[in-house]
Amino acid sequence: MAANSKAALLRQEKAQEQSTPADTIDLRQTPGHLLRRAQQRAVEIYQEEVGEDGLRPPQYALLLTIFQNAGLNQTELVQQTGIDRSTLADMIARLEKRGLLLRRPGADQRSRQLWITDAGAAAVEANAVAGQRAQERIMAPIADDERIRFLEILGRIADLPQS
Repeated sequence: MAANSKAALLRQEKAQEQSTPADTIDLRQTPGHLLRRAQQRAVEIYQEEVGEDGLRPPQYALLLTIFQNAGLNQTELVQQTGIDRSTLADMIARLEKRGLLLRRPGADQRSRQLWITDAGAAAVEANAVAGQRAQERIMAPIADDERIRFLEILGRIADLPQS
């Protein structure tokens, strides 16, 4: 019996020596996984609030940015929203087709300035109240005195340089 216990102990020690880095990872403690889960939940909450007919989060971010900064070009919009250029170009084309924004020639004729239409402004306004309710729900688990710090930290992560 003692030999069996000793053999089991030796097997256990050998297994521990052969562990890999993956053996020690706890997803509940990894920022990337938690950020992805938090983002999934934030989108779900936003969509619950704005409803099926409301703007999707990237559409709202794009239109809100143009609403607040009329005449931006696509490069400036990429910088302000963080939406990649190819995705943004596709979104602009679809939103323009829906009559929510307009592209007009810029100062140098190569660039196009983006302008929100009356329908686009109405969509932004219609989503603003529901979007704010969503933000309040998202922040609900965070104490009032922790919210500013939380947003500062998220901002630093969001602003990490791309390689």
